[in-house]
Amino acid sequence: MTEFMKRLLKTPQGAIGILLVGLVMLIVVFGPMVAPHDPEALSPLSRYKGPSLSYWLGTDQYGRDIFSRLLIGARATVVMAVLATIAGTLIGALIGTASAFLGGRADELIMRTIDAVMSIPSLLFALLVVNLLGSSTINALIAVAIAFAPGMARITRSVALSVRKQDYVNAAIARGESSAYIIRREMLPNVVAPIIVEMTIRVSFAVMLFATLSFLGLGAQPPAAEWGLMVSEARRYMHLSAGILIWPSVAIAIVAVGFNLLGDGLRDALNPRT
Repeated sequence: MTEFMKRLLKTPQGAIGILLVGLVMLIVVFGPMVAPHDPEALSPLSRYKGPSLSYWLGTDQYGRDIFSRLLIGARATVVMAVLATIAGTLIGALIGTASAFLGGRADELIMRTIDAVMSIPSLLFALLVVNLLGSSTINALIAVAIAFAPGMARITRSVALSVRKQDYVNAAIARGESSAYIIRREMLPNVVAPIIVEMTIRVSFAVMLFATLSFLGLGAQPPAAEWGLMVSEARRYMHLSAGILIWPSVAIAIVAVGFNLLGDGLRDALNPRT
């Protein structure tokens, strides 16, 4: 583990990614505890205030403290994006590994179905799912997870095809183990490394996708302090105070860049050739 961390920190993208993601995780955990104001407290006389000692990042169109809303909103944005990515990764990994193990016509049928689903852009697919289920944070999570599953299935299958040929898999087949046992116990643990790298990178896309759904009114609903929703609400008032639009946009960008860089660093650290 120590050697792995050394390899990860040796790359600039890995070091910067850990720094940014670590900062974001601290905000997710401790943000609500250190928020100086109630994120939903309305103060009509304090609308559109600039940064000050009382309001570090100013106030929004309702007089709410932007800094406090960003701290609280980190959980709604980042945690949901991570959960959606994990769910989509697990679904995709199971489908991809099963397809590689079964082979033949079953593999062909599963992969052609995956290809058909992947032909639909992730955002459009997520919009279709949310429209079917209804607008809410949970439904947005389900939509993002379903949108990510096909891509993860194809990536997992490409790795699992080489694992399928290994002696320990053939030995399990010779012992008479069930297909479910072989997929779960023999193959999945050996395709973890590339899946973790891809999952880390996809968190950044999940954050952007969640923010987009909330921006369109299909994710978090007012008065939630979700970053995408904050951008959506601020666009009508940006001519009065640019900060109400800039700060949540910067927060989304930092999270996306952080997870993207961390994924690149993990890829290099886990690459045996490096």
